[in-house]
Amino acid sequence: MAEQKMLAIDLGASSGRGIVGSFNGQKLSLKENHRFSNDPVILNGRMYWDILRIFHEIKQSIAKTVLDGDAISSIGIDTWGVDYALLDESGKMLSNPYHYRDARTEGIVSYVGRFFNSSELYAKTGIQCMNFNTIFQLIADLRDDPKMVENAQRMLNVPDLLNYFLTGNMANEYTILSTGAFLDAEKRDYAKDIIAKAGIPQGLFGDIVAPGTSMGKLLAQVQSEVGKTDAEVLTVASHDTASAVIAVPTQEKEFLFISSGTWSLMGTELDAPKINAETEKYNFTNEGGVNNTIRFLKNIMGLWLIQESRRQWRREGKEYSFADLESLAKAAKPFRCFIDPDHPSFVAPGDLPARVREFCQKTGQYVPETVGEVMRCIYESLAMKYRYTAETIKKLTGISPRVIHVVGGGTKDGFLSQMTADACGIPVCAGPEEATAIGNLLVQLMAAGEAKNLLDARAIVAASFDCKHYIPENTPAWDAAYQTFCALN
Repeated sequence: MAEQKMLAIDLGASSGRGIVGSFNGQKLSLKENHRFSNDPVILNGRMYWDILRIFHEIKQSIAKTVLDGDAISSIGIDTWGVDYALLDESGKMLSNPYHYRDARTEGIVSYVGRFFNSSELYAKTGIQCMNFNTIFQLIADLRDDPKMVENAQRMLNVPDLLNYFLTGNMANEYTILSTGAFLDAEKRDYAKDIIAKAGIPQGLFGDIVAPGTSMGKLLAQVQSEVGKTDAEVLTVASHDTASAVIAVPTQEKEFLFISSGTWSLMGTELDAPKINAETEKYNFTNEGGVNNTIRFLKNIMGLWLIQESRRQWRREGKEYSFADLESLAKAAKPFRCFIDPDHPSFVAPGDLPARVREFCQKTGQYVPETVGEVMRCIYESLAMKYRYTAETIKKLTGISPRVIHVVGGGTKDGFLSQMTADACGIPVCAGPEEATAIGNLLVQLMAAGEAKNLLDARAIVAASFDCKHYIPENTPAWDAAYQTFCALN
């Protein structure tokens, strides 16, 4: 068969890239043609995404496919979850999309109590309560800028917004909507009673479309900028975690995954949502996946802890590569102190190492002094949190996974992958690194009829990409330290 080429635009919270996928009927290969940083903009005390620059960079990637002679048949965009733009009746943005770390939603959960309680929201949507859920952000808009909401005619999550910029057509894709806590998890449709109680205009929401839906060809204006292409823009599993989970290289029904990046999304895949008092107690989320699957998972503060620590040391004039930080962590003594990675004090940008020390001091532990000690504390705490989450998933679902699949950028961190295997007592399969882009491309292949279903897609991943395997070591020491970690949380 003729080789099929597609373009995946994969946007993370700190960087974006364009990746051309080539499929020869058996294997998928990748070629990165564009990479750029994704930097938030702080203006008048508010944090925004620089959406126009992001759109410019997407066009650069498409233009490079034309210049390189890559006859792509389709384009798909995936991004982080929850964030959105409001558009007026003429289709113009009323504001740049807010960044989910913007401070306007601090304390919003208690404010929302005047509309409905958290148990009512969870029972309907099955979404982990986090102050940046889309519904909470929309309520903050209603409270702080009611005129903007009054003038809005449509809400589009970031990937849907970018599809609209490219094609002029609007749609709300299922997997990205499912992150927002305003979908009925069972019905896979808008929770109209919740939306009404929040006072959010129902007209903001359009028809829900599945991954693999055609959004049409590029606008003439866009084509004049990027060059002539017949590529069709498709909705993919446009929430990046939904795309990443497609790329888990397994044929097993029961497995655990960690989509490892700025956040660590740890969970399993189910056929139906699991919503009850226990899942609410442990604050697990039920997000939509491709083919109507459910990603039953927990959001864990992942590599953000390392990334923001590195930024702080850079602000202090100390430059460390990620490899440097890993080496320093390896040299530090083990199991001296732990943090709860999901403690609220670690959410905001700033002096994260100082907050690590403060947490340890307040909890009566050894206070890490050196860079290596801080990093060791973060690494071990993440691995322990993964164990706690893995044990909770097994308790809530009854599954007996034989392996933890780590996918995404975090697979490059072999030290953390080995610690994950050690802490959890379960072998780890790390890879593929570009899982999100791969999942994006696999949906495009499914839309083209080249992959029939998820198992087909995952077989392509296993045939195309290598994984690294980590076997649990030093289990008794980790078991003993785990008791100390649990006592802190």
